[in-house]
Amino acid sequence: MTKLEICCYGVDCAVTAQQAGADRVELCAAPREGGLTPSAGMLEAVRREGTIPVHPIVRPRGGDFCYTAREFDAMKSDVALIRDLGFPGLVIGMLDEEAHINQSQMRQIMALCGGLSVTFHRAFDLCHSPKRALEELTDLGVARILTSGQQQSAENGIALLKELNEHSTGPIIMAGAGVRLSNLQKFLDMGIREVHSSASRLVASPMRYRKAGVSMCSEAETDEFSRYCVDSDVVEAMRSVMQMNTVRVA
Repeated sequence: MTKLEICCYGVDCAVTAQQAGADRVELCAAPREGGLTPSAGMLEAVRREGTIPVHPIVRPRGGDFCYTAREFDAMKSDVALIRDLGFPGLVIGMLDEEAHINQSQMRQIMALCGGLSVTFHRAFDLCHSPKRALEELTDLGVARILTSGQQQSAENGIALLKELNEHSTGPIIMAGAGVRLSNLQKFLDMGIREVHSSASRLVASPMRYRKAGVSMCSEAETDEFSRYCVDSDVVEAMRSVMQMNTVRVA
């Protein structure tokens, strides 16, 4: 059966995802940045609460995936912490100046991981040559690649996803970015083995007093009094569709 990974921005979301039937959690901080490395406190809390595999992301900042030596040193420290805390895997990715896989850095990461299941994240969608990248990540021993098929959404990138899925002799091709209940069946029909979704809804803050005119971010659309959380009903519905698909195929 296809596995369902849920992207979670916090401990409460991770617990909700596992209770609703997720197979795995990708743990992140900073949703407006597209996901950054969780704090040590968040990592420790999720290790205490988690009963399904949790793979934290290692990403020191937003923006591109071409990292300086100092940034890479910080990433290696985060990898070592995640490994030592006993997580079964992690999510990471880096490119060089020409948008190819930074093989030197990735080799160091794979050596540090010591057997952890490594997902190469959507840095793949910014790489110069997806077929070359797939070959290189296969040689590196990466467990899976999270990708939208080099499009803004996985639904738009379904042709490349299908091609990658058919040709991969190593990494699992995990479809992500805009994968939701309404289009899930499309990915199941093409034989995708794993899907990645936020399965989220906007939740209002419990705060009764709300200071107007002050924001923690310069972006005009920022709202401190609402945030995205995992929707347990959506996770359960996606899991149900996946189970029915398994029965139908059998």
